[in-house]
Amino acid sequence: MRRVAIEEPKFIKPFNEPARRLTLQSRPLWLHHRELFAPYIDSEIECPNWELAHQIEGQNPTETILHRDNLFFNEALLAEFIEKAKARKEPVQLAFKAEDPAIVAHVLPLTTKLKREGDLILAEMWYLPEGIHQVEQATPLIIDTESRERGYYHIPPYSATTAGDLVYQLPKKAFVVIESWVHIFIADILFGIFTYGVNIEDEINKDWKMKASILWRSIIEQKPLLSASKLVKIGKNTNIHPTAQITGPAIIGDNVDIGAGVVIDACIIGNNVTIAQGAQLHISVVGDGCFLPFRSSLFMTSVMERTMIAQNTCLQLCVVGRDTFIGAGSTFTDTSVLTAPIKALNGNDELEEVPLRVIGGCVGHHCHLGSGLVIYPARVIESDVILIPSEERSYIKRNVMFEDSDHHAFKAKFDHPQLYPRQEEPEAEPIDDESEPVLDPQ
Repeated sequence: MRRVAIEEPKFIKPFNEPARRLTLQSRPLWLHHRELFAPYIDSEIECPNWELAHQIEGQNPTETILHRDNLFFNEALLAEFIEKAKARKEPVQLAFKAEDPAIVAHVLPLTTKLKREGDLILAEMWYLPEGIHQVEQATPLIIDTESRERGYYHIPPYSATTAGDLVYQLPKKAFVVIESWVHIFIADILFGIFTYGVNIEDEINKDWKMKASILWRSIIEQKPLLSASKLVKIGKNTNIHPTAQITGPAIIGDNVDIGAGVVIDACIIGNNVTIAQGAQLHISVVGDGCFLPFRSSLFMTSVMERTMIAQNTCLQLCVVGRDTFIGAGSTFTDTSVLTAPIKALNGNDELEEVPLRVIGGCVGHHCHLGSGLVIYPARVIESDVILIPSEERSYIKRNVMFEDSDHHAFKAKFDHPQLYPRQEEPEAEPIDDESEPVLDPQ
C-alpha cells in the first residue's frame, strides 16, 4: 500500500512553520506519521498539492491511503480505520459522528478544515483501494473515538460558577487537525500523554494479569506500584538521583540526567534532557536536548527541543517552541480571574473562543525572554522575539510580534537573526532609531 501525504502550507502562529515540522510527542509530526504508517505501507509520497499527486500516480494507480499532513492521530485510530476500510473493499473517507464528545469539545473549536455533512464530520483522510482517482467516490467510514470524561481540577465553589468541576474528553482513538497552537496543546497533552495514561488505567482495570505483573515488578524492584518499570520506561545511559520521584505512566529517553528531589508525574521526556534539583513536571512533554534548572515547574505543558526554562519558572498548560530561553522567575498564568472567555486565533486567523476554560500561553521558536515576566492566559509570543523586562513591560497582556521585540533597539551591537519569518512576508526591517539605549542589566 502507498501512502500519499498532501502538504498543508499554512503556517501555525506564533511558530511561523507548517504543522508537519512542529514537534509533538517529542518528534516532528512528519516523523510521527512515518512511524505510525510503517507497518502498513511499502512506499510513500509527499506532495505539495492535489494536482501533483494525480500526476505522480499517473498510469500506475495502486492501493493508497491519502491524508493531509497536518493531522494528528494515534495508532489506535489508524489501525481501526485501515482494518475497517480494507474490510469494506471500497473507497472510504474518515468520518466521526457530529455528537462525538471528544470531537465536539476539543477538535471542532478553532478548526476550519473539517467538513460537516449532515450528522457527520468528515476528515481529510481516505483509503482508496485502486488509487487517488477514487477520491470522489469515497463514502464515510465512521470511527468512534471512545471518549472518556476525566477531571483535571477540583476547584473551589467560588471559582466553579455554573460549570462545576473542569473536565476533559479523552479519546481512546485520538484525532486533531493542527491549525492553531491550542491544537498542539490538545494533541500533545490531552490526546497524547493524558490519554496514554487513561488508556493504561483502563487496561489495568480490565486485565487482572496486567495488575499482577505490575505488582510483581513492584515487589521485585522494591518500588511503589506507580514507579515500577512496568509503568516507567527509562532509556539508556540515564542517570536518576535516588531522591527523585517518578510516577508512571511515564516515558524517559536516553542520556537523561535527573537531579535530586525532582518530581516527574506522567510525562514524556525526550533524549539528552537535563532536569536539575527540585524541578517539578506533571503531565508534560519535554523535547530532546532541553534543560530545566533547579525548581523549574511544568504542569500540562509541551516544550519542544533544545529549550531552556530557568529556575523558579512556572508554566501551566503552555506550548513552547524550540531553541527558546525563558528567564528565571517567569510565570505563565492559565485562567481569567474575571471569568471572561479566553480567545485564540483559529485556522482563518480570526479570534475565536478557546474550547478550554483554563489555558496558558504560547512561545514560538528561537525566543529569549528575560527574568520575572508574567504572561496572561492565551497570549502568544512570536518566534525570534527578545523580551527584556522593564517597569513598562513586566506583564504581557497582549500578543507580542516580531516587530515588538526589544532586540531592534540594540541592532548596532547585537545580531539576532530572524530564523522564522512569517509566511509570504519579507523579513521585518529593524526599527530605525539613531539613539542607542543603555542595555538593561537584567
